[in-house]
Amino acid sequence: MQIEYCEFPEDVLYDLENNMWIRLQGEKRAQLGITSVHAALAGKLKQVKFKPVGTLLQRGQSVATIESAKYFGAVRTPLSGRLVENNHSLDSDPKLANDYPYDAGWFAVIEPTQLSSEKAFLVHPRSAEERIRSKIRELRVRCFKAFPDHEMWEIGVECAAVLVRLNDLMGQSLKNEVVHVVSDDPTADIEMTRWSEETGQELLESRKEGNLVHFIVRKVK
Repeated sequence: MQIEYCEFPEDVLYDLENNMWIRLQGEKRAQLGITSVHAALAGKLKQVKFKPVGTLLQRGQSVATIESAKYFGAVRTPLSGRLVENNHSLDSDPKLANDYPYDAGWFAVIEPTQLSSEKAFLVHPRSAEERIRSKIRELRVRCFKAFPDHEMWEIGVECAAVLVRLNDLMGQSLKNEVVHVVSDDPTADIEMTRWSEETGQELLESRKEGNLVHFIVRKVK
């Protein structure tokens, strides 16, 4: 399900305090990772460091640390248990946790030791929708259809100048990289649509917030 544009799949349970999810795989294994909210708060991840497999953990302890240009923090287990597997795909491509937080971007698997008692701390998104919505608004989190690799905040700048800068950035970007553009130009929506059609670059999303418009653009050529 989607809450305030952020994804919350219904096949997992959530630790809202630490912005974590857990996917139970029977009684003996549980996969865990960060939520879309946690990914948005952290920003584009640059590095992930794991605790060693075999580590015994109490609920709330760190299974890994994550780092971006603006953030350094812990990935905390929602359940007590023994760490049995780490997702080493994140070693070489940490942004998987931003792009696919509930799939390829999972962090670890643990063997729970206190599942029967600690499961009470976890919630299903349907039963906690308003709590999740309030937290997203409190944290001022924005989730988009694709996680940005680059940001362009162009306030007080005419759209024509914004598009010149966007073309420059696209020229320096890799294929499939994503740019988040913010503009307060009243013609921005029309101009960005025209720009996408003329350049062939993909306009994934546009969203109006007050006098600002947010655009998500992917480089496809």
